[in-house]
Amino acid sequence: MKIAKLVLSALLALGAMASHALDIQPYSAAALAQAQKANKPVALHFHADWCPTCRAQEKVLQGLTSEAGLDLTVLVANYDTEKDLKRRFKVRAQSTLVVLQGEKETYRLVGDTSTGGIRGALKSAL
Repeated sequence: MKIAKLVLSALLALGAMASHALDIQPYSAAALAQAQKANKPVALHFHADWCPTCRAQEKVLQGLTSEAGLDLTVLVANYDTEKDLKRRFKVRAQSTLVVLQGEKETYRLVGDTSTGGIRGALKSAL
């Protein structure tokens, strides 16, 4: 009986952690609008497949998906094709991460591949 309670407690804790974890999705205007309308934290990662810095940032972001307390969504926007979105957020370089709390920009990183820098930027919206 004690083992069953222990297993159940562990599963509940894992479920709670999973619900409060970094979620990475492809960019869509609908997803961004929904997050902003609900005043939720969201980040835009302006990514280019040909960019080594973007790939390094992507690895860091993937590594942060299991970190508890990063309850926000990262929308990965294609730097080469999302021209209107780049203009809207005044993005001039790939490997840019724009962090938002609803409509308000809380942080912007360009070219930073450090785990601490990216974590700090994401936490700025929480």
